[in-house]
Amino acid sequence: MESEYKESKDNPFHREYGIWSNTVYILKKMWEYKPCVIFLVILGIVCNSVLSYFWGIFGKYVIDIIQLGLSRQEGIRQLARLMLVAGSINLVLNFGRALSDNRVWFNLIDIRMRMLTERIAKVLTLRYELIERPDVLDIAERATRATNSDDNGVQGMMQLMRQVLTSAFTLVVTFAAILILDYRLIIALIILGLLQFLYYRKIVRADKEEVWDKMSPASRKSEYMTRITQDFDFAKDIRLFGLSDFLSGKQEEVNKERIEKMDLHRDLWYKHAFVVQIAYVIIKGLIYATLFVAVFKKNLSISDFTMFLSLAMAFSSALLNFLQRFGDYKKASLEVDDFRSFLSLDLDMDESMCILIPEADNYEIEFKNVSYKYYKADNYSLKNLNLKINAGEKLAVVGLNGAGKTTMIKLLLRLYEPTEGSITLNGIDIRKFKREDYYKLFAPVFQNIEIFAFNIAENIAMLSGDDLDKEKAINCAIEAGLEEKIASLVKGIDTPLTNIMEDDGIDMSGGERQKLALARALYKGGKFVVLDEPTSALDAIAEQKLYERFDEMIGKKSAVYISHRLASTRFCDRIAMFENGSLVELGTHDELMEQNGKYAEMFNVQAQYYREDEAAESEVEKVG
Repeated sequence: MESEYKESKDNPFHREYGIWSNTVYILKKMWEYKPCVIFLVILGIVCNSVLSYFWGIFGKYVIDIIQLGLSRQEGIRQLARLMLVAGSINLVLNFGRALSDNRVWFNLIDIRMRMLTERIAKVLTLRYELIERPDVLDIAERATRATNSDDNGVQGMMQLMRQVLTSAFTLVVTFAAILILDYRLIIALIILGLLQFLYYRKIVRADKEEVWDKMSPASRKSEYMTRITQDFDFAKDIRLFGLSDFLSGKQEEVNKERIEKMDLHRDLWYKHAFVVQIAYVIIKGLIYATLFVAVFKKNLSISDFTMFLSLAMAFSSALLNFLQRFGDYKKASLEVDDFRSFLSLDLDMDESMCILIPEADNYEIEFKNVSYKYYKADNYSLKNLNLKINAGEKLAVVGLNGAGKTTMIKLLLRLYEPTEGSITLNGIDIRKFKREDYYKLFAPVFQNIEIFAFNIAENIAMLSGDDLDKEKAINCAIEAGLEEKIASLVKGIDTPLTNIMEDDGIDMSGGERQKLALARALYKGGKFVVLDEPTSALDAIAEQKLYERFDEMIGKKSAVYISHRLASTRFCDRIAMFENGSLVELGTHDELMEQNGKYAEMFNVQAQYYREDEAAESEVEKVG
């Protein structure tokens, strides 16, 4: 069933599976995660359908007993038996409906949550390079919408399936009875049902296009106003610049736009309700007229009149509900297309033939004619890179912003795959290794230091529970310079960060975050350490000292230091100078200064600022 789809024109990764395929898919998911829900849904379909005409059938038998002309005592006895049977059946039907409605609801939520987990698992395993592509991001966003609500997407299709099948079951049961009565009534009811449905779709379309689509800008503005008035980052400006009245006025303008659209929304559905009521009167009139004719021409009894009235009304209601819900069902099916399209993304390399990374104390990495071009980019971000990182070497990667440093690092870490050329580890192409195994070789510290809403130990180890070595986490924190901070906290290294998950969570300063990131790299203990400008917020002197300190921490491990400040990396064994996506110079600091090329030119331009910083620092020390 997975292979039966059509590719969509709006996105090369979007697939159109069709309503039947999606129905089978959703049923399989229901059976996979909650088999009991299938039986509960069937129970609800039968009970809801029968209850829609049950009392009409009951009324027929009551009238029949009355018309039999039995004695009062016998009549009461017959009615009592009928009431007992009917009451018992009604009790069972209502109990079945209540059981189905109550248990199905949270079971469907459970199934959606499990499918949402599937989506998240897919996101977490997607190749990093792919999550930057607009077409992949589009599919991911669509899949998110398909799993983020009770009323649409995967759960919407499950809920609507119940309603559609209930209506269909009712139509099948009542169709035969009305056909016996008068086939022309069925034709009339179908025509009226279709007319109501077409008008309903017209209102839905108008509501979407004239209200919700046009209200999107106002909704976006409202969300923005809500965010900035509640965001701590804006709080100082709002108070110091006296923006309270100004922002309140902006909020009123936004509310006015929304109110105008909601008035139109109300008017559209008022018209729909009016048309529905007219149609209801016409339908009821047709049903009564048909029944009256049957009484006179077919000798229809009063009891049968009551029964056929109930069946005809149930048929009419079920027909309209079927048409309306089936339209919604098709819409939900399209959203399930989005979910399945994302889960079926198969853009990764086949790792079934991968080999294990050979054990070694140190590894040598070499770039061989490596070029890289971003998706749909016209120019290469990195071109013909040939570079060997020797075992145990400290390599500095320097250059201005946009020189290609970050691209080179992402290729080194295998977040990107080369567009051309290859990267080898001890002479073996890294594509022959599983990506997960290769990642274990590296302990990176990135420019944007991400703090997770877990405790400090978990943020350092990136592990939890029994997998976390707390003593090791404490030692790494101390080595990275967090000893004083941790000692000042009541819960120590178990203190939660941020108050998103825990009320007593704390935040960290920029410097503390950098130390945490260094502790994280020390804990991982990879064969290669990579520092991708994590100290860009520091001044040049502070950065240089931090790099030199960290170099002492990692000992004889291989390391790559990325910076656009050249003085920070003079201690490295070699320096690779990048410019416009190319490696332009390679050597020690002294060698490159002797060449008097790009590196020397850039170093001399920056040197005046370092001297000024050093002079200022010296003056402060004298005053102190």
